[in-house]
Amino acid sequence: MSLVKRTAPRFAWFTLSGLLALSFLVAIAFGSVDLSIVDVVRALTGQPLEGYGAAIVHSIRLPRALLAASVGAILAISGAYLQGLFRNPLADPSLIGVTAGASVGASVAIVFGAGGLGFVSGLSLVSLGAFGGGLLAVWLVYKVSSSINGTSVATMLLMGIAVSALAASLTGLMDYFADNEMLRRLSLWRMGGLDGANYWRAGIAAAVLLVMLLSMGGFSRALNTLLLGESQARHLGVDVERLKTRLIILVAAGVGVSVAMAGSIAFVGLVVPHMVRLWVGPDHRLLLPLSALGGASLLLLADTFARVVIAPTELPVGLVTAILGAPFFISLLKSRRDLQ
Repeated sequence: MSLVKRTAPRFAWFTLSGLLALSFLVAIAFGSVDLSIVDVVRALTGQPLEGYGAAIVHSIRLPRALLAASVGAILAISGAYLQGLFRNPLADPSLIGVTAGASVGASVAIVFGAGGLGFVSGLSLVSLGAFGGGLLAVWLVYKVSSSINGTSVATMLLMGIAVSALAASLTGLMDYFADNEMLRRLSLWRMGGLDGANYWRAGIAAAVLLVMLLSMGGFSRALNTLLLGESQARHLGVDVERLKTRLIILVAAGVGVSVAMAGSIAFVGLVVPHMVRLWVGPDHRLLLPLSALGGASLLLLADTFARVVIAPTELPVGLVTAILGAPFFISLLKSRRDLQ
C-alpha cells in the first residue's frame, strides 16, 4: 500500500517547477539584508535598484542560489540512480564511499596544505582534495567489487562500509594532528556550507548537472528494466555490467563535485528520491527529473533557512538538512511500517 495517493505527472511537474522558481526567488530575496521579490526580479532583469541591492543580488546571492540549486539537484539525481541500481529505495550516495573519501581528501588538504588557503584555477585546495579523495574511494570500492564475473552489488555495499570506516579513522587521525584553527575548519567543512559560492563554482556544478540531466534519457529505461531483477534485465537486452559501471562513475563524479563545492550535505540524496517515488511511482522517466527539481528546491530552502534563522550569523546548511530531514524521514518510515 502506498503512503500517499500517487498524483498525475502533469501536476507533479507543475508543482515542483513552481516550487523551484519560488524557492530560487526566496533564496535571493532573504538574508541579513532582506529584499522584496519585486526588487529581486528587477535586479535579475537588469533594472537598477537603489543602494546596494543589485550588488547583493549579482555578487553574493545569485551565485549562491545557482550553486545550491545545482548541488541539490545533483545529490537528488545521484540518490535516485543508486536507489534504482541497488533496487533499494533507502540507498544513499554515501553508500559507495564517495562522501567519506572526500572528507579524508579535504582533511588532508586542510592539515597539510597550509590550511587549504591555496587556490588552483579558482578552486581551493580543500575542494580539490575533497574531489580527489572521493574519486579515489569510489575507485577502490569498484575495483574490489569487480571481477571477471561482473560487479557484485553486495560486495560494493560491503566495500562502501569498509571504506567509510577506514575514512573515519583517517579523518580522526587528521583531527589528532590538527591545531585549533584547523579543527574548526575541519568541523565547519564537514557540516556543509555554501558560503564559498562564486560563479566559477556554480558553473562547475551546473556543468556536472547538465551531464547528469542529459544522461537521464539513456538510463531511465534501463533502470526501469532493472527493477525486474538483473537476470530478467539481461534477457531483455540490458547490458547490466556496463550500466553499473557508467552509473557508478557518473554518481562518483557528481557527488564528488558536490562535496568539493559545498562540503558534506546529508539526506538530500536519500529523502528527495524516496518522496518523489512515493508521489509519482517508480518510473525513472518521471522519478529522475522530478527528483532534480525537488533536490534543487530543498537545498535552496534549507540554505535560506540557514541564513535567516539567526541572522546575521549563518548556520551550516548540512546541519539544517539533517535536522529537518532526519525526523521527517523517521516519520515516513514509521507510517510505512504502520501501513504494512
